[in-house]
Amino acid sequence: MRGGWLYMMADRYRGAIYTGVTADLARRVFQHRTRHGSKFVKKYNLRRIVHAEFYERIDEAIAREKAIKKWLRAWKIELIEKANPDWLDLYDALIG
Repeated sequence: MRGGWLYMMADRYRGAIYTGVTADLARRVFQHRTRHGSKFVKKYNLRRIVHAEFYERIDEAIAREKAIKKWLRAWKIELIEKANPDWLDLYDALIG
């Protein structure tokens, strides 16, 4: 079984948040940035990747995504801000 990424996209500091999972982070974030990722990401123009976690198994990433989607918004913000307090776009650091 191959690995996977849990990731979070946002439009701005403490703005709208999208949580997703993918096996190919670079490709998926590129899709979102070019407005081909998901209807929610397109609607809210979520172009910044603000959080990402790698898992050795894709099913672990999927389980994490399902858990986070049930979280309160405040918990999601806290998770993002632990490693990225300014909600910077991590695209170049993660992909480049």
